[in-house]
Amino acid sequence: MGITQLVMLLLCGLSLPFCTLSSSHSAEDKLAIARFQQYLKIATAHPNPNYKPAQEFILSQAGSVGINTQVLEFTKGKPLILLTWTGKDPSRPSILLNSHMDSVPAEADKWVHDPIGAVKDNSGNIYARGAQDDKCIGMQYLEAIKRLKSQGFQPLRTIHISYVPDEEIGGMDGSEAFVKSKEFENLHVGFVLDEGQASPNEHYRVFYADRIPWRLIIKATGAPGRGSKLYDNSALENLMKSMEVIGRFRSAQFDLVKSGMAEHGEVIAVNPVYVKAGTPTPTGFVMNLQPSEAEAGFDIRLPPTADPQLVRERISEEWAPAARNMTYELMEKGPLRDIQGHLLLTVANHSNLWWLQFEKAISAAGGKLGKPEILASTTDARFVREKGIPAFGFSPMSNTPILLHDHNEFLNEAEYLKGIKMYIAILEILSSYTETVDDIAHKDEL
Repeated sequence: MGITQLVMLLLCGLSLPFCTLSSSHSAEDKLAIARFQQYLKIATAHPNPNYKPAQEFILSQAGSVGINTQVLEFTKGKPLILLTWTGKDPSRPSILLNSHMDSVPAEADKWVHDPIGAVKDNSGNIYARGAQDDKCIGMQYLEAIKRLKSQGFQPLRTIHISYVPDEEIGGMDGSEAFVKSKEFENLHVGFVLDEGQASPNEHYRVFYADRIPWRLIIKATGAPGRGSKLYDNSALENLMKSMEVIGRFRSAQFDLVKSGMAEHGEVIAVNPVYVKAGTPTPTGFVMNLQPSEAEAGFDIRLPPTADPQLVRERISEEWAPAARNMTYELMEKGPLRDIQGHLLLTVANHSNLWWLQFEKAISAAGGKLGKPEILASTTDARFVREKGIPAFGFSPMSNTPILLHDHNEFLNEAEYLKGIKMYIAILEILSSYTETVDDIAHKDEL
């Protein structure tokens, strides 16, 4: 027996929520779990995601539910599937639920089960790449609509569901192209739900903003020379000085997190991702020659509350000063403000009437929300926020370890089924929401 299986048995002995046995599920629930497993078995991992089978599967499921379907393709071979459940009053701003079909690659030899096998163990844990990120919500959306329709429910507002390609590699040919399109404009979207992350405790996590990615490449130059001689301002010496300065800044930011003064998503993250220097040989590097050039790359993540100009000044004056024979290349992957000049975030308090409805829905379904957060990474939600459309990141996974992009990614079947109930409440309440005079007065008072 492996370590993972032993841990699961011990946890089940403690009667934790994710050890619910599948024998207690209804026939309807068992079919829902089987459909989730079927979707997980479709290989859509990079670098070669196979979108065609995923497209066919989603369209077949939508057909069985009885909602309208449309396939858009902004880049050849990269379909975007749009499902629509027309509301009783289509003139009202619609609701959009987004998920992505692609996933990151997995190192199969480091998993306890096949990453595309969707194996369910005796504890009900379903192992697969995409189980948490984020094929779960893609199927939960459909399962929720299926159950609402079976109850005779008809939404007031139109509900759209989008399944997009290439989120894991930036979303340029997926959500970004979609949000900029005439097709998106015609949807008249008023509110968006996108992916979130699992929560290790009983409180669901909800995200009101993403950190924006920057890419920084620093280059240093200096006179080459013998490996035995001490030089001033050699390329590697200058690069090492910069890395020390950057390291101190990184430590100061990380200390805020470790001390509890800030959450991960609220600080500026700077992480070195590569260093390139030296003169290569067929067997390694020339060891008695100091190189004339050295280079390092950094992944930077800025919360929308950061001042980008101060960061730019820090880079030019401290991290890569020209006085030390240094140059840099900075790639800013998106703005920190929307088209109206507001911070790129969605207000998550009672001044936002959509937030009030979202809170109401989670409570009605028996769920608990944690403190709203800034997501430490980046999702497609940023593209709609850029247009000033309110959007939250939410994946209903409580009492679940955070395993997206990790080995042995799994989601327990009981937690998956609870998520369907959350979306039933969310869709029922948000799609029926009408702003009243009292609501407007309440918002004005805040």
